[in-house]
Amino acid sequence: MPFCRTILAGLAALVLSPLAALGADLPDLGGKTVVVVTENAYPPLQFVDPKSGKQIGWEYDAMNEIAKRLNFKVEYQNTSWDAMIQAVSDDQYNIGMTGITIKDDRKQKVDFSDPYMRSQQFMLVRADEGRFTDAKSFGEVKDGLVGAQPGTSPFYTAVYEILDGNEQNPRIKLFETFGATVQALKAGDVDVVLSDSVAAKGYVDASNGTLKVIGGPLGTEDFGFIFPKGSDLVAPINAAIAELKADGTLDALNKKWFIDYKMGE
Repeated sequence: MPFCRTILAGLAALVLSPLAALGADLPDLGGKTVVVVTENAYPPLQFVDPKSGKQIGWEYDAMNEIAKRLNFKVEYQNTSWDAMIQAVSDDQYNIGMTGITIKDDRKQKVDFSDPYMRSQQFMLVRADEGRFTDAKSFGEVKDGLVGAQPGTSPFYTAVYEILDGNEQNPRIKLFETFGATVQALKAGDVDVVLSDSVAAKGYVDASNGTLKVIGGPLGTEDFGFIFPKGSDLVAPINAAIAELKADGTLDALNKKWFIDYKMGE
């Protein structure tokens, strides 16, 4: 499927090399505690495993590896998406992670790490959907509804790339979490949810054939961790991200979460 190729561009050439002993060149944060906040509503990046009740996902694995290499202890906390950026900006947390798109307007409130993942948005629909096949044909289905979280990239993509540019368009139904938009889609309360490719794959894999992805990519997004403005954690985290890219760790996480792991199994 096209969206799988997008997620894993270059993964065919993946070399799962052992973790190189490059950490000696990284800063040592002396075992300090770093408070990391997330939403746990964005599989496979971060979510609560329905079987074990544990917080798991790509971002947890990446952050835990970064903490190991930089020698800090992670304290994970949770908050809603709509409160996260402001809370990090207010220095309530040291780092925020929840598949946050790097955007210039957000940089006015928080600092971003270097990108750790590039993603594209796709249309997630019910598997039996036949009224539309892409963004253009969905726009022509006048009673078609989009589920979205306010203030997120999928919300703005729906408004400006699929609909008419009116942020109050009644065809957009708002929900507090991304997971709630998917539940509404499954229940037939909305007809499409826009999702970056990584989350879309997670939900399709977990749907037992009830969901699918249609159409082409609707935009490219780079994900980064967020920090209070001026945080002294940005440079060390960036150094660790660079190392994880260089030694194949991030590629290994892609393979683990987007190929090997099947949610709900």
